[in-house]
Amino acid sequence: MKVFNLQCSAHHLFEGWFASEEDYSSQVERGLLECPLCADKTIQKLPSAPRLNFGAAQAPQAASSADKQAVVTGDPAQALQAAYLQLARRIVSETEDVGERFAEEARKIHYGETEERGIRGQASPAETEALMEEGIAVMPLPLPEGLKGPLQ
Repeated sequence: MKVFNLQCSAHHLFEGWFASEEDYSSQVERGLLECPLCADKTIQKLPSAPRLNFGAAQAPQAASSADKQAVVTGDPAQALQAAYLQLARRIVSETEDVGERFAEEARKIHYGETEERGIRGQASPAETEALMEEGIAVMPLPLPEGLKGPLQ
């Protein structure tokens, strides 16, 4: 496996894992690569030292406090991106996706018709405004497309 540092046209940084350089080039040409934050398909490979992964000799470990500190003391834009992704992952893991039924489910929870729980989904601007006028706390938050489906 080859691991490349990639960047979209909005300067979001992320990693891509590929079987080979040709695999990377093929995926770019076919429009299969996109930014996990903004879904931009204009991706460029950044210069970096090659890193080859020959297998999973060890399970990945949780980020150490030193790793977390490195994010805090690094590039502010990269630290903000990392914090946003961490928040987005937590929201996805701790809420139920109710999809297009968001406004309906939010009302049921607010009025005690169903159990209280964290939900996420889609609502139109008009539905969102109506919920807020009813005193139902909602917060529009765009989530990266990559977090909405199963992760590979």
